[in-house]
Amino acid sequence: MRSVAIEVAQRWFDAGRLFEEVARRVAWPTESQDPERHAQLSGYLTVELVPVLARLGFCSRLIDNPVPGGPPFLFAERFEPGATTTIFSYGHGDVVWGDAASWDQGRSPWELESEEGRWYGRGSADNKGQHSINLAALEQVLALRGHLGVNVKILFEMGEETGSPGLAQLCRTHRDEFAADVFIASDGPRLRADRPTLFLGARGTYDFRLEVNLRERGHHSGNWGGLLANPGTILAHAIASLIDPRGSILVPGLRPPEIAPSVRQALALIEVGDVGGPVIDPAWGEPGLTAAERVFGWNSLEVLAFQTGNPQRVVNAIPGYAFAHLQLRFVVGCESRGFTNALREHLDAHGFSGVALVPSPQEPMPATRLDPEHPWVRRVAASIKATTGALPAILPNLGGSLPNDCFADILGLPTVWIPHSYPSCAQHAGNEHLLESVAREGLAIMVGLFWDLGEPHGPNECSGVSSAA
Repeated sequence: MRSVAIEVAQRWFDAGRLFEEVARRVAWPTESQDPERHAQLSGYLTVELVPVLARLGFCSRLIDNPVPGGPPFLFAERFEPGATTTIFSYGHGDVVWGDAASWDQGRSPWELESEEGRWYGRGSADNKGQHSINLAALEQVLALRGHLGVNVKILFEMGEETGSPGLAQLCRTHRDEFAADVFIASDGPRLRADRPTLFLGARGTYDFRLEVNLRERGHHSGNWGGLLANPGTILAHAIASLIDPRGSILVPGLRPPEIAPSVRQALALIEVGDVGGPVIDPAWGEPGLTAAERVFGWNSLEVLAFQTGNPQRVVNAIPGYAFAHLQLRFVVGCESRGFTNALREHLDAHGFSGVALVPSPQEPMPATRLDPEHPWVRRVAASIKATTGALPAILPNLGGSLPNDCFADILGLPTVWIPHSYPSCAQHAGNEHLLESVAREGLAIMVGLFWDLGEPHGPNECSGVSSAA
């Protein structure tokens, strides 16, 4: 029956049914960065998702965001008599700016378009397409077997692209209600398009600015050159004291501990990079590490922006001001509360006391990681192997960042992410797309997993939606 369920689900997919689901959801312009989209954010939950969840037997309710002005959350739960396992899942329905001007060939970010195996549309990969796959898998198992055999709780947020305001506080307040045995959800990319992947956490992020402010205005470079300190030059040398010419971090307080043996073992067979992605620079990053260890097991410090003078209109003047925006991606074992002091002490010790350090007003996102040998990892990996014929790539953590700390640290759940996208999906850019082959395989994987986790129990009778603060 397991193989039949997967076959039926793939026929459903081939008939265009998942495309229809994703197209309907992409059509919602849920840009969480736009304050004018609040009605769209709420409507996506109440108009789009609640009826689908009710059809699957979930009881749903809106929960107000504890952050004033923040978008609401939708919490849904489905219980079956006698079920002993509870799965907690998650998705986000908000997207980044549609940025219609950056899409090729007249494509609209709000109209899903299929072309050469790619489904173009804002949110197709991040995250509407991914949570649509998981909801469809639940529906396919229920349609064939009549029950799931497990309890399922799902939380949807509409502010992930703006830092998940209120999510941590919500999880603290509702910790008992959100209790479960395991967290299973989908976001982010696979390691490669052709390799099913699990990741078990995420690197954290710490953003900061460096500023050199010497004068109110620029001064003629001929009359004053050689007499006035140049803030761009000072800032360039300050950055060079933080990162060496090959990208290795020089600040002891920003470097991680040695890579744990279990993490190193999990990454031993991981090859990073994908068709359509940039060519990896083999000489860049921490020496002595593999490419996989550098992005999944180590910290990276990147200069995201650097400006002095006016790049759009260069004039013969020594600028009075320069700034740079830097970002540290860090792994488990690093304490983000010490980063600011470590940077300040390092800059002062290297003669850059005049360089101002301004931490981002957004709180650092903590790093998380589940042991690759955890029983839930083995259980999910075995299910994926049964569906695809090969063990998935297992990443101790994603190279990017997600609000996984809310589920791993606050709720105390083992976290297993099963991504249905791939590295070259143009996430957050023009031409964002969901790869059809990955989506089809992702649906099979989730149908197989939900089938494997279930045990025979009676159907659930609960449906509907309520609203609660």
